[in-house]
Amino acid sequence: MPKSFDWRESLQADVRALAVGWSVKERKGRVFLRVRQSGQPEVSVTLPFEWIASSKGNAYTRVRNIFKLVGEGYTLKQAALVAEGKAPRLTEQLNWHGAVERFRDQKLHHGTVIKPATWEAKYLPVLTDAVAALAGRTPPTTPAELIDRCIRAWDPGSRTRQERARNLAQFLRHCVAREQFPAIWQPPADLKDAIGRKPADARSQKADPITDQQILDLLSSLPDDPAGQRWADALRLLAELGLRPVELRHLSVKTDAKTGEAYWWCSYEKRAGGGVTKPRRLHPWPLVGADGRAEQWDLLGRWREGDIQLPPLGMRNGVAESLANYLDRREGWKSLKAEMTAEGKRLSCYGFRHGYSLRCHTTRALPTSAVADAMGHSLEVHCRAYSWATEATTAAAFERARSVRG
Repeated sequence: MPKSFDWRESLQADVRALAVGWSVKERKGRVFLRVRQSGQPEVSVTLPFEWIASSKGNAYTRVRNIFKLVGEGYTLKQAALVAEGKAPRLTEQLNWHGAVERFRDQKLHHGTVIKPATWEAKYLPVLTDAVAALAGRTPPTTPAELIDRCIRAWDPGSRTRQERARNLAQFLRHCVAREQFPAIWQPPADLKDAIGRKPADARSQKADPITDQQILDLLSSLPDDPAGQRWADALRLLAELGLRPVELRHLSVKTDAKTGEAYWWCSYEKRAGGGVTKPRRLHPWPLVGADGRAEQWDLLGRWREGDIQLPPLGMRNGVAESLANYLDRREGWKSLKAEMTAEGKRLSCYGFRHGYSLRCHTTRALPTSAVADAMGHSLEVHCRAYSWATEATTAAAFERARSVRG
């Protein structure tokens, strides 16, 4: 005789088919669900269905819904409550605002700390957008969806899009690791798909170097008033020392204990994907005008005498923005921008720093590693940023080889 249908065996087989370790049985007249996974303690929950044939369909549907929720990152008990309608979904019940505050404390006071200004400019905007999205009427349900929503307004491959994606991913990792948020909120390990790439025909936004003579002409065009003199000195320091604009805030003069020689020192530490830029000694490299004479500005001596007073450098918006705001109103800067644009080049206040690099490498007397150290770069970063660094080194090597051969 054929074996009679047994709803119990059918239900148990259907549940086992969902995944290894999932099973149901009867306990106190109810459907009892348990999950055993390798290396983890057994978890279980009693479902609100009687252990009778007429409950089989509803019980299996509930177990299947619970299985899906666990796959999204809920615990078994959370999933059972959500599936029964007794608990909100995770985006509603998690304390995102509190997590942001604790993440801020972590970033400012623990590990590789950042400055409050960096938090305000780089982290808070994207986290504010993320929390608003999570509290909205249709909140994202996965970290990938959340990241996409918070970066889609910026061009693929852009620096801002990259920073927002990475900083939001940091926050989500913090939530899972330290706030005990469900694993569903662990961000993707690889953010390349989210960040995207610039179109093949997109023009690079990297600034081009400003030549020595262009800098000298610009300085001559600035107003001869106290404000103009302060900004002119700021530009001289950028150009002669190869500084990032922000490093104007971190300048000082030290004295060599052995030789008694005074020298420039920059205490700025830049944190980036490639590591931390350490404080460093600076090495002035004078500008040379069209007449072939090196400019003698005696910036170090004037600094020690208190003769250099820098302009307001913008605590909130940053030195580069303050500098750009001033220059954008100057006719000499407007003229230089038009000249460089006509040549297919891009002008920004970083052009003074790039000009320093080009000036140092053009002499062919300085090894690339020395220029990289002076500018606060690793050799790899320096060569990647400045193509002429490797070109000058190659040319110098061939010149030396030809002289030896001859």
